[in-house]
Amino acid sequence: MNKRTSNLTQIRATHTLLVGVDIAKKTDWARMLDGQTGIEVDTAFKFKNSTEGFARLLGKMSRTKERIRAENIVVAMEPSGHYWKALASYLSRAGITVVIVNPYHVKKQKELDDNSPTKNDRKDALIIATLAWEGRFSRCYLPEGIWAELRGYTQSRWQQKRKLNAALNNLVAIVDEYFPEYTEVFKDLLGKASMHILAHRPFPADIIKLTEVELAQELKAASNGRVGKKRAALLLGKARESIGVREGLAAARLRLIHCLAEISFWKERLSQTEAAMADTLALTGLADNLLSIKGIGVVTAAGFLGEVGDLTRYENWRQIRKPAGFNLTENSSGSRKGKTGISKRGRPGLRNLLYQASLALVATNPQFKALYRHLRTRRENPLKGKQALVVIACKLLRVMFTLAKENRLYDPEKVLGAYRQQQLKCAA
Repeated sequence: MNKRTSNLTQIRATHTLLVGVDIAKKTDWARMLDGQTGIEVDTAFKFKNSTEGFARLLGKMSRTKERIRAENIVVAMEPSGHYWKALASYLSRAGITVVIVNPYHVKKQKELDDNSPTKNDRKDALIIATLAWEGRFSRCYLPEGIWAELRGYTQSRWQQKRKLNAALNNLVAIVDEYFPEYTEVFKDLLGKASMHILAHRPFPADIIKLTEVELAQELKAASNGRVGKKRAALLLGKARESIGVREGLAAARLRLIHCLAEISFWKERLSQTEAAMADTLALTGLADNLLSIKGIGVVTAAGFLGEVGDLTRYENWRQIRKPAGFNLTENSSGSRKGKTGISKRGRPGLRNLLYQASLALVATNPQFKALYRHLRTRRENPLKGKQALVVIACKLLRVMFTLAKENRLYDPEKVLGAYRQQQLKCAA
Protein backbone atom coordinates (compact mmCIF):
# COMPACT_ATOMS: atom_id res chain seq x y z
CA MET A 1 0.00 0.00 0.00
CA ASN A 2 1.52 3.31 -1.08
CA LYS A 3 1.37 6.49 0.95
CA ARG A 4 -1.55 8.07 -0.93
CA THR A 5 -3.66 4.91 -0.67
CA SER A 6 -2.95 4.74 3.04
CA ASN A 7 -4.00 8.38 3.42
CA LEU A 8 -7.23 7.80 1.50
CA THR A 9 -8.01 4.81 3.69
CA GLN A 10 -7.47 7.00 6.74
CA ILE A 11 -9.81 9.71 5.41
CA ARG A 12 -12.53 7.34 4.16
CA ALA A 13 -12.49 4.97 7.14
CA THR A 14 -14.56 7.35 9.22
CA HIS A 15 -16.71 10.36 8.41
CA THR A 16 -14.17 13.20 8.46
CA LEU A 17 -14.45 16.96 8.23
CA LEU A 18 -11.54 18.20 6.12
CA VAL A 19 -10.39 21.77 6.69
CA GLY A 20 -7.87 23.49 4.42
CA VAL A 21 -6.13 26.52 5.91
CA ASP A 22 -4.02 29.02 4.00
CA ILE A 23 -1.58 30.58 6.46
CA ALA A 24 -0.45 34.20 6.34
CA LYS A 25 1.32 36.46 8.80
CA LYS A 26 -1.76 38.04 10.37
CA THR A 27 -4.92 36.62 8.78
CA ASP A 28 -5.68 33.05 7.65
CA TRP A 29 -8.40 31.63 5.42
CA ALA A 30 -10.18 28.30 5.93
CA ARG A 31 -12.40 26.13 3.67
CA MET A 32 -14.17 22.94 4.79
CA LEU A 33 -15.06 19.78 2.87
CA ASP A 34 -17.08 16.69 3.70
CA GLY A 35 -14.50 13.90 3.76
CA GLN A 36 -16.94 11.40 2.23
CA THR A 37 -18.08 13.45 -0.76
CA GLY A 38 -15.41 16.12 -1.19
CA ILE A 39 -18.15 18.76 -1.32
CA GLU A 40 -17.66 22.08 0.44
CA VAL A 41 -19.93 22.23 3.48
CA ASP A 42 -19.63 25.83 4.63
CA THR A 43 -18.64 29.25 3.38
CA ALA A 44 -15.03 30.36 3.36
CA PHE A 45 -14.06 32.34 6.42
CA LYS A 46 -11.03 34.15 7.73
CA PHE A 47 -9.58 34.40 11.22
CA LYS A 48 -6.71 36.19 12.93
CA ASN A 49 -3.44 34.67 14.05
CA SER A 50 -4.31 35.17 17.70
CA THR A 51 -5.79 33.22 20.58
CA GLU A 52 -9.24 34.60 19.75
CA GLY A 53 -8.80 33.75 16.07
CA PHE A 54 -7.68 30.20 16.76
CA ALA A 55 -10.58 29.71 19.18
CA ARG A 56 -12.96 31.00 16.50
CA LEU A 57 -11.60 28.43 14.02
CA LEU A 58 -11.95 25.65 16.59
CA GLY A 59 -15.54 26.64 17.35
CA LYS A 60 -16.45 26.90 13.66
CA MET A 61 -15.00 23.46 12.93
CA SER A 62 -16.75 21.88 15.91
CA ARG A 63 -20.16 23.27 14.89
CA THR A 64 -19.73 22.15 11.29
CA LYS A 65 -18.60 18.71 12.43
CA GLU A 66 -21.78 18.29 14.46
CA ARG A 67 -23.95 19.61 11.63
CA ILE A 68 -22.68 17.09 9.07
CA ARG A 69 -22.37 14.39 11.76
CA ALA A 70 -18.68 13.83 11.13
CA GLU A 71 -16.68 11.73 13.60
CA ASN A 72 -13.39 13.61 13.49
CA ILE A 73 -11.61 16.65 12.06
CA VAL A 74 -8.46 16.80 9.93
CA VAL A 75 -6.84 20.18 9.25
CA ALA A 76 -4.48 20.55 6.29
CA MET A 77 -2.01 23.38 5.68
CA GLU A 78 1.18 24.23 3.81
CA PRO A 79 4.44 24.07 5.82
CA SER A 80 5.71 27.25 4.20
CA GLY A 81 7.62 29.78 6.26
CA HIS A 82 7.17 29.53 10.02
CA TYR A 83 3.72 31.02 10.61
CA TRP A 84 1.99 27.64 10.30
CA LYS A 85 3.71 26.20 13.35
CA ALA A 86 1.74 28.22 15.90
CA LEU A 87 -1.62 27.08 14.53
CA ALA A 88 -0.44 23.48 14.08
CA SER A 89 0.78 23.40 17.68
CA TYR A 90 -2.49 24.91 18.98
CA LEU A 91 -4.65 22.42 17.09
CA SER A 92 -2.49 19.45 18.11
CA ARG A 93 -2.86 20.41 21.76
CA ALA A 94 -6.63 20.56 21.20
CA GLY A 95 -6.59 16.98 19.89
CA ILE A 96 -7.12 17.90 16.23
CA THR A 97 -5.24 15.90 13.59
CA VAL A 98 -3.00 18.17 11.51
CA VAL A 99 -1.59 17.17 8.11
CA ILE A 100 0.59 19.07 5.67
CA VAL A 101 0.40 19.32 1.88
CA ASN A 102 3.33 19.96 -0.42
CA PRO A 103 3.57 23.66 -1.45
CA TYR A 104 4.72 22.46 -4.88
CA HIS A 105 1.46 20.51 -5.28
CA VAL A 106 -0.57 23.58 -4.31
CA LYS A 107 1.26 25.64 -6.91
CA LYS A 108 0.61 23.08 -9.66
CA GLN A 109 -3.02 22.57 -8.68
CA LYS A 110 -4.01 26.24 -8.87
CA GLU A 111 -5.01 26.28 -12.55
CA LEU A 112 -6.71 22.87 -12.78
CA ASP A 113 -10.11 23.88 -11.44
CA ASP A 114 -10.72 27.16 -13.26
CA ASN A 115 -7.87 27.32 -15.81
CA SER A 116 -6.79 30.59 -14.26
CA PRO A 117 -3.48 31.63 -12.70
CA THR A 118 -5.41 33.70 -10.15
CA LYS A 119 -3.89 33.41 -6.71
CA ASN A 120 -5.52 34.42 -3.47
CA ASP A 121 -5.69 33.02 0.03
CA ARG A 122 -9.36 32.10 -0.30
CA LYS A 123 -8.67 29.97 -3.38
CA ASP A 124 -5.54 28.41 -1.90
CA ALA A 125 -7.42 27.22 1.19
CA LEU A 126 -9.82 25.22 -1.01
CA ILE A 127 -6.93 23.77 -3.02
CA ILE A 128 -5.25 22.64 0.20
CA ALA A 129 -8.47 20.99 1.43
CA THR A 130 -8.95 19.27 -1.95
CA LEU A 131 -5.41 17.90 -1.95
CA ALA A 132 -6.02 16.48 1.51
CA TRP A 133 -9.28 14.88 0.32
CA GLU A 134 -7.32 13.26 -2.53
CA GLY A 135 -4.89 11.79 -0.02
CA ARG A 136 -1.98 13.99 -1.06
CA PHE A 137 -0.71 14.85 2.40
CA SER A 138 1.77 13.87 5.09
CA ARG A 139 1.26 13.67 8.82
CA CYS A 140 2.46 16.77 10.62
CA TYR A 141 5.37 16.22 12.97
CA LEU A 142 6.19 18.85 15.57
CA PRO A 143 9.18 17.69 17.61
CA GLU A 144 8.90 17.82 21.37
CA GLY A 145 11.35 17.85 24.27
CA ILE A 146 15.00 17.24 23.43
CA TRP A 147 14.12 16.65 19.77
CA ALA A 148 12.65 20.15 19.55
CA GLU A 149 15.73 21.56 21.27
CA LEU A 150 18.08 19.78 18.84
CA ARG A 151 16.10 21.02 15.85
CA GLY A 152 16.23 24.57 17.17
CA TYR A 153 19.98 24.38 17.79
CA THR A 154 20.54 22.84 14.35
CA GLN A 155 18.60 25.59 12.58
CA SER A 156 20.39 28.25 14.63
CA ARG A 157 23.76 26.81 13.70
CA TRP A 158 22.94 26.82 9.97
CA GLN A 159 21.90 30.47 10.20
CA GLN A 160 24.98 31.42 12.20
CA LYS A 161 27.25 29.51 9.83
CA ARG A 162 25.78 31.32 6.83
CA LYS A 163 26.27 34.69 8.47
CA LEU A 164 29.85 33.82 9.44
CA ASN A 165 30.58 32.74 5.87
CA ALA A 166 29.10 35.99 4.58
CA ALA A 167 31.37 37.97 6.91
CA LEU A 168 34.38 35.91 5.81
CA ASN A 169 33.55 36.56 2.16
CA ASN A 170 33.34 40.27 2.94
CA LEU A 171 36.76 40.10 4.60
CA VAL A 172 38.26 38.44 1.54
CA ALA A 173 36.69 41.09 -0.71
CA ILE A 174 38.24 43.92 1.32
CA VAL A 175 41.67 42.28 1.37
CA ASP A 176 41.54 41.53 -2.36
CA GLU A 177 40.73 45.15 -3.12
CA TYR A 178 43.25 46.94 -0.91
CA PHE A 179 46.04 44.38 -0.41
CA PRO A 180 45.60 41.49 -2.90
CA GLU A 181 49.06 40.07 -2.14
CA TYR A 182 48.15 39.57 1.53
CA THR A 183 46.93 35.99 1.07
CA GLU A 184 50.34 35.05 -0.35
CA VAL A 185 51.77 35.83 3.09
CA PHE A 186 48.94 34.51 5.28
CA LYS A 187 47.05 31.53 3.91
CA ASP A 188 44.79 31.54 6.97
CA LEU A 189 43.27 34.99 7.33
CA LEU A 190 41.99 34.13 10.81
CA GLY A 191 45.34 33.03 12.25
CA LYS A 192 46.66 34.97 15.24
CA ALA A 193 49.39 36.81 13.35
CA SER A 194 47.06 37.63 10.46
CA MET A 195 44.31 38.88 12.75
CA HIS A 196 46.79 41.18 14.50
CA ILE A 197 47.87 42.71 11.19
CA LEU A 198 44.29 43.07 9.94
CA ALA A 199 43.26 44.76 13.16
CA HIS A 200 46.23 47.16 13.44
CA ARG A 201 48.08 47.46 10.08
CA PRO A 202 45.80 46.11 7.34
CA PHE A 203 47.04 48.14 4.37
CA PRO A 204 50.41 48.37 2.62
CA ALA A 205 50.71 52.05 3.62
CA ASP A 206 50.55 50.99 7.29
CA ILE A 207 53.08 48.20 6.97
CA ILE A 208 55.83 50.05 5.10
CA LYS A 209 56.04 52.55 7.97
CA LEU A 210 57.74 49.81 10.07
CA THR A 211 61.18 48.31 9.79
CA GLU A 212 61.56 44.61 9.26
CA VAL A 213 62.71 44.17 12.86
CA GLU A 214 59.72 46.05 14.28
CA LEU A 215 57.30 44.08 12.13
CA ALA A 216 58.93 40.79 13.13
CA GLN A 217 58.59 41.68 16.81
CA GLU A 218 54.88 42.41 16.40
CA LEU A 219 54.26 39.15 14.53
CA LYS A 220 56.21 37.14 17.08
CA ALA A 221 54.27 38.63 19.99
CA ALA A 222 50.91 38.13 18.28
CA SER A 223 51.60 34.50 17.33
CA ASN A 224 53.31 33.40 20.55
CA GLY A 225 56.60 33.04 18.73
CA ARG A 226 55.34 30.94 15.81
CA VAL A 227 55.73 33.70 13.19
CA GLY A 228 58.67 36.06 13.04
CA LYS A 229 61.45 37.42 10.87
CA LYS A 230 60.90 35.38 7.73
CA ARG A 231 57.19 36.20 7.50
CA ALA A 232 57.90 39.86 8.33
CA ALA A 233 60.33 40.14 5.42
CA LEU A 234 57.84 38.58 3.05
CA LEU A 235 54.98 40.80 4.24
CA LEU A 236 57.07 43.94 3.98
CA GLY A 237 58.17 43.03 0.47
CA LYS A 238 54.60 42.37 -0.69
CA ALA A 239 53.44 45.65 0.87
CA ARG A 240 56.07 47.65 -1.03
CA GLU A 241 55.06 46.05 -4.35
CA SER A 242 51.29 45.94 -3.75
CA ILE A 243 48.91 46.89 -6.55
CA GLY A 244 46.04 47.41 -4.09
CA VAL A 245 43.72 50.42 -4.17
CA ARG A 246 45.21 53.37 -2.29
CA GLU A 247 42.19 55.66 -2.02
CA GLY A 248 39.33 55.49 0.46
CA LEU A 249 41.44 53.84 3.14
CA ALA A 250 39.60 55.46 6.06
CA ALA A 251 36.27 53.99 4.91
CA ALA A 252 37.91 50.65 4.14
CA ARG A 253 39.49 50.59 7.60
CA LEU A 254 36.09 51.10 9.24
CA ARG A 255 34.57 48.39 7.04
CA LEU A 256 37.36 46.07 8.08
CA ILE A 257 36.89 46.81 11.78
CA HIS A 258 33.18 46.04 11.49
CA CYS A 259 33.89 42.88 9.49
CA LEU A 260 36.38 41.53 12.04
CA ALA A 261 33.95 42.30 14.87
CA GLU A 262 31.20 40.45 13.00
CA ILE A 263 33.44 37.42 12.45
CA SER A 264 34.35 37.35 16.13
CA PHE A 265 30.69 37.70 17.08
CA TRP A 266 29.47 34.81 14.94
CA LYS A 267 32.37 32.56 15.91
CA GLU A 268 31.43 33.04 19.56
CA ARG A 269 27.76 32.35 18.84
CA LEU A 270 28.68 29.20 16.93
CA SER A 271 30.79 28.01 19.83
CA GLN A 272 27.88 28.51 22.25
CA THR A 273 25.41 26.75 19.96
CA GLU A 274 27.70 23.77 19.37
CA ALA A 275 28.27 23.42 23.12
CA ALA A 276 24.49 23.35 23.65
CA MET A 277 24.17 20.76 20.86
CA ALA A 278 26.73 18.55 22.59
CA ASP A 279 24.92 18.80 25.94
CA THR A 280 21.54 17.99 24.38
CA LEU A 281 22.95 15.15 22.28
CA ALA A 282 24.17 13.52 25.49
CA LEU A 283 20.61 13.60 26.86
CA THR A 284 19.28 11.54 23.93
CA GLY A 285 21.26 8.47 24.99
CA LEU A 286 22.41 8.05 21.38
CA ALA A 287 25.67 10.02 21.50
CA ASP A 288 27.92 6.97 21.96
CA ASN A 289 26.19 5.13 19.11
CA LEU A 290 26.53 7.90 16.54
CA LEU A 291 29.94 9.17 17.63
CA SER A 292 31.38 5.66 17.37
CA ILE A 293 31.49 6.21 13.59
CA LYS A 294 34.98 7.40 12.76
CA GLY A 295 34.69 10.78 11.04
CA ILE A 296 31.37 11.75 12.64
CA GLY A 297 31.46 14.55 15.22
CA VAL A 298 29.02 16.12 17.64
CA VAL A 299 27.67 18.67 15.16
CA THR A 300 26.80 16.01 12.58
CA ALA A 301 25.28 13.61 15.11
CA ALA A 302 23.24 16.32 16.84
CA GLY A 303 22.24 17.85 13.50
CA PHE A 304 21.07 14.48 12.20
CA LEU A 305 18.79 13.94 15.19
CA GLY A 306 17.65 17.54 15.03
CA GLU A 307 16.57 17.10 11.41
CA VAL A 308 14.88 13.68 11.68
CA GLY A 309 13.54 13.95 15.23
CA ASP A 310 12.51 10.95 17.30
CA LEU A 311 13.63 7.85 15.40
CA THR A 312 10.91 5.69 16.96
CA ARG A 313 8.59 7.27 14.34
CA TYR A 314 10.35 5.32 11.59
CA GLU A 315 10.36 1.61 10.82
CA ASN A 316 13.31 1.65 8.41
CA TRP A 317 15.92 4.06 7.07
CA ARG A 318 14.24 4.36 3.66
CA GLN A 319 11.48 6.40 5.28
CA ILE A 320 14.09 9.09 5.95
CA ARG A 321 15.78 8.90 2.55
CA LYS A 322 12.83 10.51 0.74
CA PRO A 323 12.44 13.46 3.18
CA ALA A 324 16.18 13.98 2.75
CA GLY A 325 15.70 14.28 -1.03
CA PHE A 326 17.99 11.34 -1.81
CA ASN A 327 15.37 9.18 -3.53
CA LEU A 328 16.17 8.53 -7.20
CA THR A 329 14.15 10.10 -9.99
CA GLU A 330 14.17 9.51 -13.76
CA ASN A 331 13.21 11.85 -16.60
CA SER A 332 12.43 9.70 -19.66
CA SER A 333 9.89 9.90 -22.45
CA GLY A 334 9.27 7.52 -25.34
CA SER A 335 12.57 6.34 -26.79
CA ARG A 336 14.52 9.02 -24.95
CA LYS A 337 16.26 7.74 -21.86
CA GLY A 338 16.78 10.57 -19.41
CA LYS A 339 19.34 10.82 -16.66
CA THR A 340 18.68 9.43 -13.22
CA GLY A 341 19.25 11.79 -10.32
CA ILE A 342 18.07 12.54 -6.82
CA SER A 343 14.83 14.41 -6.20
CA LYS A 344 16.33 17.14 -3.97
CA ARG A 345 12.91 17.49 -2.35
CA GLY A 346 12.26 17.53 1.36
CA ARG A 347 14.60 18.87 4.04
CA PRO A 348 17.62 20.59 2.44
CA GLY A 349 19.31 20.87 5.84
CA LEU A 350 19.31 17.09 6.29
CA ARG A 351 20.51 16.50 2.75
CA ASN A 352 23.34 19.02 3.11
CA LEU A 353 24.37 17.62 6.48
CA LEU A 354 24.67 14.08 5.15
CA TYR A 355 26.50 15.23 2.02
CA GLN A 356 29.01 17.32 3.99
CA ALA A 357 29.54 14.42 6.40
CA SER A 358 30.22 12.10 3.45
CA LEU A 359 33.10 14.37 2.39
CA ALA A 360 34.70 13.86 5.80
CA LEU A 361 34.07 10.11 5.81
CA VAL A 362 35.75 9.40 2.48
CA ALA A 363 38.82 11.20 3.83
CA THR A 364 39.00 9.72 7.33
CA ASN A 365 36.95 6.51 7.55
CA PRO A 366 38.66 3.42 6.03
CA GLN A 367 35.41 1.60 5.19
CA PHE A 368 33.70 4.55 3.55
CA LYS A 369 36.92 5.50 1.78
CA ALA A 370 37.17 1.99 0.31
CA LEU A 371 33.52 2.07 -0.77
CA TYR A 372 33.96 5.48 -2.39
CA ARG A 373 37.04 4.31 -4.30
CA HIS A 374 35.15 1.21 -5.50
CA LEU A 375 32.20 3.26 -6.72
CA ARG A 376 34.50 5.57 -8.66
CA THR A 377 36.66 2.89 -10.27
CA ARG A 378 34.45 -0.18 -10.76
CA ARG A 379 34.33 -1.60 -14.29
CA GLU A 380 30.56 -1.46 -14.71
CA ASN A 381 28.82 1.88 -14.24
CA PRO A 382 31.59 3.82 -12.47
CA LEU A 383 30.17 6.88 -10.75
CA LYS A 384 31.30 10.47 -10.91
CA GLY A 385 32.55 12.16 -7.76
CA LYS A 386 29.27 13.75 -6.64
CA GLN A 387 27.28 10.66 -7.57
CA ALA A 388 29.53 8.50 -5.41
CA LEU A 389 29.23 10.96 -2.54
CA VAL A 390 25.43 10.71 -2.72
CA VAL A 391 25.73 6.92 -2.39
CA ILE A 392 28.05 7.43 0.58
CA ALA A 393 25.55 9.86 2.14
CA CYS A 394 22.76 7.30 1.80
CA LYS A 395 25.01 4.63 3.28
CA LEU A 396 25.77 6.94 6.20
CA LEU A 397 22.06 7.56 6.70
CA ARG A 398 21.45 3.83 6.88
CA VAL A 399 24.35 3.26 9.29
CA MET A 400 23.36 6.10 11.62
CA PHE A 401 19.74 4.97 11.64
CA THR A 402 20.69 1.36 12.41
CA LEU A 403 23.11 2.24 15.20
CA ALA A 404 20.61 4.56 16.88
CA LYS A 405 17.56 2.36 16.33
CA GLU A 406 19.22 -0.86 17.51
CA ASN A 407 21.41 0.75 20.19
CA ARG A 408 24.64 -0.56 18.63
CA LEU A 409 28.16 0.75 18.22
CA TYR A 410 29.93 1.10 14.88
CA ASP A 411 31.54 -2.18 13.79
CA PRO A 412 34.02 -1.81 10.88
CA GLU A 413 33.58 -5.48 10.02
CA LYS A 414 29.82 -5.22 9.58
CA VAL A 415 29.35 -1.79 8.05
CA LEU A 416 29.92 -2.90 4.44
CA GLY A 417 28.31 -6.32 4.68
CA ALA A 418 29.57 -9.60 3.28
CA TYR A 419 28.44 -8.93 -0.30
CA ARG A 420 30.07 -5.50 -0.51
CA GLN A 421 33.27 -6.75 1.12
CA GLN A 422 33.46 -9.50 -1.50
CA GLN A 423 33.01 -6.89 -4.24
CA LEU A 424 35.86 -4.82 -2.87
CA LYS A 425 38.13 -7.85 -2.66
CA CYS A 426 37.40 -8.85 -6.26
CA ALA A 427 38.06 -5.30 -7.46
CA ALA A 428 41.33 -5.01 -5.54
